[in-house]
Amino acid sequence: MLKARRMTGAEAGSVSLVRRRGGRRWLEVVSIQNDTARPRRSAVLTSLDAKSISGYVASTGEVVNIADAAEPALGRTHAFDMAADQPGTYRSHSVLCFPFSNLEGEVLGIIQLVNRRTGTEGPILPFAPEHAELIRPIDHVIGRAVERAEMVERIARQNAKLRLQNRELESRRRQVAGLQAQTEDAFLLSIRLLAKAADLHDDDTGNHIQRVNEYSYVLASKLGMPEDFCDEIRYSAQLHDVGKMSVDAAVLKKRGKLTETERIEMDRHPEYGYQILRQSPRLGMAAEIALCHHEKWDGTGYPNRLKGDEIPIAARIVQVADVYDALRDSRPYKKDFDHDHARRVILSGDDRLDAAGHFDPRIAAVFAANHADFDRIWRELHD
Repeated sequence: MLKARRMTGAEAGSVSLVRRRGGRRWLEVVSIQNDTARPRRSAVLTSLDAKSISGYVASTGEVVNIADAAEPALGRTHAFDMAADQPGTYRSHSVLCFPFSNLEGEVLGIIQLVNRRTGTEGPILPFAPEHAELIRPIDHVIGRAVERAEMVERIARQNAKLRLQNRELESRRRQVAGLQAQTEDAFLLSIRLLAKAADLHDDDTGNHIQRVNEYSYVLASKLGMPEDFCDEIRYSAQLHDVGKMSVDAAVLKKRGKLTETERIEMDRHPEYGYQILRQSPRLGMAAEIALCHHEKWDGTGYPNRLKGDEIPIAARIVQVADVYDALRDSRPYKKDFDHDHARRVILSGDDRLDAAGHFDPRIAAVFAANHADFDRIWRELHD
């Protein structure tokens, strides 16, 4: 605008931009210059119609050059009348008003120049026809600049909106993560309580289920199983004997040798455990372990006499962990053994256990290479 004023000798001028909201459009004054008076910040919005010079130029895209704009019907000129001493009064003045547009020819705003003078004290002169041609290139320069500025502004608004959405999403993610963590904690607590409830129906085995969890995690990790598998077996292993909850308590607590009928009932606890756990997708591995942890590598185990790789690997892992802990722990029917004795039984067997037929050889080899971890876990979690 300053450039246009200097080129034409205008004493005042204003820049207005076309604003949009839905289908509505209007002009808003964004800059005013006046060498003779201080502009008042009022009445800065103008409709895009023929009721004002600026509205007419913005709505038609035509250049308006008026030598004497004293008649109220011609409408107000922002740069002049907003500086007038008496609001709403009109004085004789000349006006040159031209639009600036984008590449598609859409009017983005207008520049209004008021009162051409040859000097500060000189008379008000009309703008010459050549002035309209002189300032025509400004249309293209300002139009491109405003278009870029509007684009930058839209991008800035969009970025601000995206940042706000990202903050809201992050807040929601944190809330969801918190709820997931609470849900996971509740899930793991439920599993621990379920395992403890099963223990109450069995001999007092103290921290047996916790130790079996940790032994199983070590074996799974050393076998190179995926991290998700290792995490899952760490909480699933403790449910291996959950089926004992369904076994007659008199059978579980019996001190002497079981009868044939009682042994059949006891040997059904893997199937009972499977029926308890199979309903939950999250407990799929636990259900397999409960059902198969008494199967043997040579096919002589129970309840289904599975053989070799027919036995789920999670059950084969827990089998080694469970036997090791049972050997270390004292029970009403046996004394406790030290680590070296338990290690020898798992690797070489004894008069009651055929190691070669009992365990997966690959898992037994991993146990042999990492047996010290088992002893450490036993000592850390010993009752």
